[in-house]
Amino acid sequence: MPQPRTTGPRGLPIADVAGTLGGGLLRVAVDAPGPEVDDITLAEPASGVHGQAGDLLLGVGVESPEAAVALIEAARGVGSGGVVLRRGTARHREVRGAARRLGVPLVELADHASWAHVVWLLRGVLDRAATGAAVRTDGPVHDDLFALADACAALVEAPVTIEDTQSRVLAYSSRQDIADPVRVSTIVGRKVPDTVLASLRGRGVFRRLARSSDPFFVPADGDLRARLVIPVRAADEWLGSIWAVVDEPPAAETTRSLTQTASVVALHLLRLRSQTDLARRVAADRLRDVLTGNTAEAGRWLPAPPWRVVVLGGDPALEPENRLDTWESACRRLSWRQPLLAILDDDVVGLVRELEPDDPGAASAPGSWSWLRTVVDELRRSRPHARASAGSAVRRLPQLARSRQEALEVHRLALAGRLEEGAVTVEHAWAEVVCERAVSGIRAVASPGPVAELRAHDEEHGTAYAATLAAWLDHPGDPKAAAKCVHVHPNTLRYRMRKLPEIVELDLADPVTRLATRLELRSRGH
Repeated sequence: MPQPRTTGPRGLPIADVAGTLGGGLLRVAVDAPGPEVDDITLAEPASGVHGQAGDLLLGVGVESPEAAVALIEAARGVGSGGVVLRRGTARHREVRGAARRLGVPLVELADHASWAHVVWLLRGVLDRAATGAAVRTDGPVHDDLFALADACAALVEAPVTIEDTQSRVLAYSSRQDIADPVRVSTIVGRKVPDTVLASLRGRGVFRRLARSSDPFFVPADGDLRARLVIPVRAADEWLGSIWAVVDEPPAAETTRSLTQTASVVALHLLRLRSQTDLARRVAADRLRDVLTGNTAEAGRWLPAPPWRVVVLGGDPALEPENRLDTWESACRRLSWRQPLLAILDDDVVGLVRELEPDDPGAASAPGSWSWLRTVVDELRRSRPHARASAGSAVRRLPQLARSRQEALEVHRLALAGRLEEGAVTVEHAWAEVVCERAVSGIRAVASPGPVAELRAHDEEHGTAYAATLAAWLDHPGDPKAAAKCVHVHPNTLRYRMRKLPEIVELDLADPVTRLATRLELRSRGH
């Protein structure tokens, strides 16, 4: 069973979470030992979304006992802090039995309760519990932003969220009497759903936010209810926005008051950014230390092994800091709240966990290699240069240096176009890696021999015997394929191979000679 997160928000025992809400909303049906709850996730069984260790998994729409048991099994796989099901579903004998057998805390939700209401309350309880100094050095700023969100909600008499320029939710109002599915998803995931972002982008909302400080009204669109949007700016810099769920534009006086509040929000966002930058620098420094051999106290903040070191590639025209920003933004947007990324020797490097392939949550656990592969696939839709090169999975801290070296080797091969694009591990690229190691040694020491003689003959006579020999070795017994590689007729290739012994002495019947010849030809660009 996956280990609970060793870094992350400070959590609460499942009994405390249920008891804090009160009103008979939640009741612990099966109390089992497990990680403290530090976040919530809406389960999406069809998409394999089950959150990560420490999450309270909400079984919205899970009604049959079979589906409930499957959800509990998936929750055990990722190390969830508990599963919440409607009372009618949770009280089935096989559901409770599965929770007891697998050791997963099971919580009943009252049949009369609204999922949206419970989401609001849970998010508030958990956000305010996350006050650990190592995690929430920005705690006072966040508390102030929540208070400002409540103040804005009181002005406009509607629910409010405060978001940054990446559509990540920084704070939200406690008011929730008017809600829509989009707001529920936004609060749970701390980000605006991708489908909604696409709709807003298509209607020019973000273009307007980036260019103007004037509030504007966004009409309803499908599940997205109408919103009043107030840009948050400091001088000419766009810092974020305030979103209020309203059915029609509010009175001019209300809009003016919200605009004035936005200037106060801007000061808090500037302060939050400075604190976030500091926390990011500290985290990056710790990762650099570990990857360069200084592993003292690393066990206190690293996730549980095994780990892979990854090199994250991007547009070569961008500075390393810009590439790091791109990857951090993508990782945070897709739920890795504290990505382990840094710049080391001008490369963006990271540390991810290697989960077992048959682990139910492997593909969706933020910060895992399987999850990172999905991030790369998504990022490549808009940034074709995005790639991830991974070293081997290791369990001991001193082995991280080896994993990093392997990741760098894979990254260089990817840049040279010798590997498939996207996410690649050293295991997948082992043949190219082994050859490149051998070829690098050959390049380092120039030595005479038949390949050097053949190259000299080609340069002197304008022939292409070296390229022809390389093609012949790459396609043994297939002169058509070999001839195609050097753009000649198969008879021409056969003629050159017959003439080869007149130029150099090579025993191509000997396997060692063939191997040595091919490696040296590759070292010389063939």
